Amino acid sequence: MADSFSKKENFKKKIQKQKEKALRREDRKTNNNKGKGLDEMLTYVDSFGRLTSTPPEETQEINLDDIQLGAAPIPEEEIRKSGIITFFSEKGYGFITEDKTKENVFFHTNNCTEPVKKGNKVSFEKERSPKGFSAIDIQLVK
Repeated sequence: MADSFSKKENFKKKIQKQKEKALRREDRKTNNNKGKGLDEMLTYVDSFGRLTSTPPEETQEINLDDIQLGAAPIPEEEIRKSGIITFFSEKGYGFITEDKTKENVFFHTNNCTEPVKKGNKVSFEKERSPKGFSAIDIQLVK
């Protein structure tokens, strides 16, 4: 009994895939990097960012003291900040709005050197706390 046209086409495709697979296998065998020396496997980057097999002509001296590990240093900001008390609770805490950044900073009356109330202009120092920044050493500005 004769095969249909689609069966013949599928058989041809299958044979073609097998041939392509065999060619890829042979190509991998001939072009593998196994057994090559380190010098043959090294690749360099030129000044234009392209990969090349030739090493660069000039070398730069790197001073190990210039290398910084870890996070970038945070620039030193001014220590004393100023702001206005925008909220004050009778329980003894409140918020100061900074003049420059308009950021709200938490404070507690334990950190005040003199009694304060809402609307007072104060100077303070910012300190990082577990829940964000808090103001310490709060003094009234006269």
